[in-house]
Amino acid sequence: MKKVRCAIYTRKSSEDGLEQEFNSLHAQREACAAYVASQKHEGWVLLPEQYDDGGISGGTLERPSLQRLMRDVEEGLVDQIVVYKIDRLTRSLADFAKLVDKLDAADASFVSVTQSFNTATSMGRLTLNVLLSFAQFEREVTAERIRDKIAASKKKGLWMGGSVALGYEPDGRTLKIKEDEARTVRALFDIYIEKRSLIDTTREAERVGLRTRPRRGRTATASSQEQAVPFARSQIHYILANPVYAGLIRHKSQIHEGQHPAIIDRAVWGTVQSMLITGSGRARGSGASSSGPSPLAGKLFDETGDRLTPTHANKKGQRYRYYISGRMITGKVEDCQSNPASGWRLPAKPLEDLLARAVVDHLRNQAPGALLQNASIEAIAHVQQVLDNAGRSQGENRSILACVHRATITPGKIELTLDQDRVAELLGVEPLSIDPTTLRFEAPFQLRKRGVESKLIIGHGHAQRLDATLMRSLAKAHHYYEAIKRGATFEDIAAAEKLSKRRILQVIDLAFLAPDIVRAVVHGEQPIALTAKWLGQNSLPSDWEAQRRLITTR
Repeated sequence: MKKVRCAIYTRKSSEDGLEQEFNSLHAQREACAAYVASQKHEGWVLLPEQYDDGGISGGTLERPSLQRLMRDVEEGLVDQIVVYKIDRLTRSLADFAKLVDKLDAADASFVSVTQSFNTATSMGRLTLNVLLSFAQFEREVTAERIRDKIAASKKKGLWMGGSVALGYEPDGRTLKIKEDEARTVRALFDIYIEKRSLIDTTREAERVGLRTRPRRGRTATASSQEQAVPFARSQIHYILANPVYAGLIRHKSQIHEGQHPAIIDRAVWGTVQSMLITGSGRARGSGASSSGPSPLAGKLFDETGDRLTPTHANKKGQRYRYYISGRMITGKVEDCQSNPASGWRLPAKPLEDLLARAVVDHLRNQAPGALLQNASIEAIAHVQQVLDNAGRSQGENRSILACVHRATITPGKIELTLDQDRVAELLGVEPLSIDPTTLRFEAPFQLRKRGVESKLIIGHGHAQRLDATLMRSLAKAHHYYEAIKRGATFEDIAAAEKLSKRRILQVIDLAFLAPDIVRAVVHGEQPIALTAKWLGQNSLPSDWEAQRRLITTR
């Protein structure tokens, strides 16, 4: 009898009660262990390793024990995952699909001891999807309740947790002034009003010895647990723009009267906001990337390392902006393994809009608990609200693009690195609360040309609609191929379909497309030029990797 190695996974969303001698995790493990014992006749064996995640939401896969469990599954150490209920494993349908793919790849499976169904049948899969849908619904409703509570509380001027602004310390549901830090805040406002420049304010603050609040470093030694450093320009901007210092509470785009005392006089704070908005206090030399006509200037590079330069053309009195590889302007190829005509010429407005959308989508797709370090539930809910509303107004794209530190374009993808300070400013949190590992990502990138028109596609979420014609052709290809395997000839199929033999040969080639290309077609994520007509006019290589290279460059 084959031995089935079973690993029990337990989870609890909150930390309440975990300190008890017998808590929810123990109860889950006990029930799962009893179930494994009842399956001894099937060869089930319980592994001694414990995979417990206490105080972590099921809305994210970023759970230490779950990650360790999945690594053991991939290494072939676990055959069966046993959970008390399915929602202990995940509350997200999308996350569950990812876990199932990993389990299938490792020839492993899972079982819920209190929800018995067979996923080998259509009814079992329907039951599973219904259960997961309700689990996800419950999580989303809970998040909505938290967001509503935060909104109502902030409207009353209450402080709802999160990072405490410099100059304050918590006092129940409000804040009280911490005088030694408040002196630093007042000094920064005074210096800015005098210098009228963020860069000059930063330099002067460092010269006079103003420092941030001592903060525990990630790699701090036992003898150096805390450190205070000079203010960065972005930190000073965050302080100057924070309405908390005027006795106010911000909630999304609204500002309410707070119940805490003000450090800065309301009139002085208003003057500083006017200076920041009008640009009279903008750092000199820094406006090109954040407030100029081309917000991605200096940030875009191609696969050769060549910088893309903003340029424009005038046609019939209309100005059109572009980002263009430097070698296409200079004609020089010494610094790149290419030729002058091989560079990029990208329409600026579509590129900026799509990149802004890709940045917001990436941040939304991060679990807030993973995006923020050691954040409270209130802070996570606040960030979730900011992201839910980000990018809805056209004018907001410029502040989103300011988060881009570097973007490298290669055929088929674009690699982005985000600026930690700018992301923190966008989300309304302190820079050091952002996990830097979440600030690098890739997105699919395609430039399609049809005549004189160029169309950009960045990311999967904004691909074209499903190509019904192409999907029908794929289905027919597999139908024809099955008929050939049963002994039919191409002439037989052509006669039955009332088509020419040449057409049957064209279509049947689609049965040999790489599986990932087929999945892209089914989900509407294929390159825009990949159509049934193009496939009918162009033969594809049988090698899947060669197919991918050819289709990526379409």
